Amino acid sequence: MRIAVVPGDGIGVDVTREAVKALEAISRLRSLPFEPVYFPWSADHYLATGETVPPGAFDDLARNFDAIFMGAFGDPRVPDMRHAAEILLGARFALDLYVNYRPVRCLDDRLCPLKGFSASDVDFVVFRENTEGAYVGAGGNFKKGTSEEIAVQEDVSTRKGVERIVRYAFEYARARGRKRVVMSDKSNAMRFVGDLWQRVFFEAAREYPDVESSHLYIDALCMQMVKDPRQFEVIVTNNMFGDIATDLGAALQGGLGMAASGNIHPGRVSMFEPVHGSAPKYAGTGRANPFGAILTAALLLEHLGHSTEAEALEAAVARCVREGRATADVGGSLSTSAAGDAVCERIEFD
Repeated sequence: MRIAVVPGDGIGVDVTREAVKALEAISRLRSLPFEPVYFPWSADHYLATGETVPPGAFDDLARNFDAIFMGAFGDPRVPDMRHAAEILLGARFALDLYVNYRPVRCLDDRLCPLKGFSASDVDFVVFRENTEGAYVGAGGNFKKGTSEEIAVQEDVSTRKGVERIVRYAFEYARARGRKRVVMSDKSNAMRFVGDLWQRVFFEAAREYPDVESSHLYIDALCMQMVKDPRQFEVIVTNNMFGDIATDLGAALQGGLGMAASGNIHPGRVSMFEPVHGSAPKYAGTGRANPFGAILTAALLLEHLGHSTEAEALEAAVARCVREGRATADVGGSLSTSAAGDAVCERIEFD
């Protein structure tokens, strides 16, 4: 495995170190070749050089690496977050990583915040369209800074883009034995984009008669996720709504520090990143939870065909949570580094 590693800003550096440590432990235990190659792209690099990503960098990643691991981005010294947009969003768009894969799985009853529910009740995945929607940057300002200012932000959806993420969700459900796919939009208010999503989803659903298909408006989806998460197995939605719904999903699994994600294009180099932000004030303090980053490393392993190793890594994280060998946000007292060590010590294979 030749992996491009971009730790980024803030606690991204801290948690990426632990994710790489976990991959190195897997490599030793399974004699699995692993070569991390580090890239300095970050706020520090941008402020020192004026460069976000060098020309041709994404082509290099696509040609010469098996996967990309990114930490987190965001720094108050860069108010417009240009570097974050050009590195993270740039990678998603340049590499056409149209699948944002967010598993929402609670690993221990203590982490489930819902009254009357247990960890086993929170186990679903969200597929967020990752290259279109409101995040494409279409729009602009007119008469900016005046009392007559106008701001326009456009939501761009294509039939190709909607169809491929919808089909990915159905194919995932069929392959994993999941029986229900829910599509979420806001078509009662966003009629044109909503109409496209509705037509494409239910046309595709006819090709998967073995999978139950249904629709919820995004506000109703969020309510139902809290009311009873057991009803969900696979959710598919657009870029912005997926961003919001998956942060709610993270709360159901113990917080952003437990949440992992993959940015995927099947058959191409893909990128994996923990869900949380850079939290600059916690950088270097040892307070950041590395489990989301380590679980992201497990997704990377799964994507590259090492499912046994991925399952062992997730199981090690679950053991640490159950035993309280964790950071304070999930009931432990360990530092970031010590929590990473604890996971490595608990990796087991039959």
